[in-house]
Amino acid sequence: MNAQDDIAQVDAIVARARAAQARFEAGGSQALYDRAAQAAGWAIMEPGRNRHLAELAVETTGLGNVPDKITKNHRKTLGLMRDIATARTHGVIRDDAATGITEIARPIGVIGAVVPSTNPGATPANNIINALKCGNAIVVSPSPKGVPTCDALLGYIHAEFDKSGIDRDLVQMVPGRGSKDKTQRLLEISDLIVVTGSQNNVKRAYTSGTPALAVGAGNVTVIVDETADLAAAAEKICASKTFDNATSCSSENAIVVLDSIYDAFSQEMARTGGALITDESKVTDKLWVKGHLNPAAIAQDADKMIAALGLTDDVPPDTQYIAVETTGIGPEHPLSGEKLSRVLTVYRAKDFNDAVRITREVQLHQGAGHSVGIHTTVEDRPLTLANAIPTSRVIVNQAHTFATGGAFTNGMPFSLSMGCGSWGGNSIDTNLHWKHFMQTTKIVREIPGVEPSPDDIFAGYWADVGK
Repeated sequence: MNAQDDIAQVDAIVARARAAQARFEAGGSQALYDRAAQAAGWAIMEPGRNRHLAELAVETTGLGNVPDKITKNHRKTLGLMRDIATARTHGVIRDDAATGITEIARPIGVIGAVVPSTNPGATPANNIINALKCGNAIVVSPSPKGVPTCDALLGYIHAEFDKSGIDRDLVQMVPGRGSKDKTQRLLEISDLIVVTGSQNNVKRAYTSGTPALAVGAGNVTVIVDETADLAAAAEKICASKTFDNATSCSSENAIVVLDSIYDAFSQEMARTGGALITDESKVTDKLWVKGHLNPAAIAQDADKMIAALGLTDDVPPDTQYIAVETTGIGPEHPLSGEKLSRVLTVYRAKDFNDAVRITREVQLHQGAGHSVGIHTTVEDRPLTLANAIPTSRVIVNQAHTFATGGAFTNGMPFSLSMGCGSWGGNSIDTNLHWKHFMQTTKIVREIPGVEPSPDDIFAGYWADVGK
């Protein structure tokens, strides 16, 4: 099939989606939108289907591990369903007598969603549920390796749709092996684009001429200070770093440990499965091959990753991740960037101010706008970080991977896509969630005038500096 045929194929799919969405909206109700979202949610959460999707994802992408993908598919979807359960996305959603404004929820239309191979089930499911909840149709463009999982997910969703007579054309995917031509066409003719993953796709989305919600790269840095519960911090960092073999953009890529507790924390890391390597060349020589991350180490189980790095005889047999000491930051120091593997960079800081400096430099090098973390009992230190670092989130005393994208123990919306603000070249600085999939029409009525005098506004200013 040539490029023209590819484009015609995408055009036909979007046309079907647009027709289905028009019917969905014309006959829409909150109950219908909720039913469609629930159908998509149960399609991935039903245990047998969840397991199959997780197994298929690992088999076809070679990334992550099955038990953690099962957990991710379940918890991310369950959390999202909780978040949207009472959200009003149809009809009048606000009627304010004081302002005279009545706000009506309206769908956006056809959502084009580009999703990564790291989460080929959970990310499209999240986008699909949000889109349906707000009355939209959606067309998903998976990465080439993610096509089988996405195709299976859509089959499960369509089977659930059939139980309620919901139009299958509301949820479709770009067919066949992914290609730049097909993805580009989807970007150009959708009503809204949502992009997670490749920063190349993010740039293309923002220059496509279509409104876009795209997210930045992760490179999480976490401070462990002298007041932290070291045992708890080590356990949380291990659980987070190793979850789904570090496929998440929220996985810790570096920690900054204060000098006064460095040795004690190193012992806690060892206790929880982190093997400290003091000669960074032992890792860098194998983790990067010809300037690119070694595929044999990316998102692999611990034993495979350790073997790929040639460290089998250098670390304990129960090692869960590799912690590598370094001091360098920047393009010439690859350990300071995102590694998509069970490799954690370790920096040693003289004091808290030095830790903030290191964290800031790492974020300015890569991952600006995404998120940082801190393990501390000093109440004002998270605020210091929030003001000093170009970041949208400061995660406090939590396992970073689980906390950043929403948890049942914090108030962040459940999501697999984290906006990074202008620091990360994004239009949003929040977790992508249902409100981004809806727009509103405002009815504006006249109200009694509220017009101040210049004295009301400028009296204080005049008193200070004169007229």
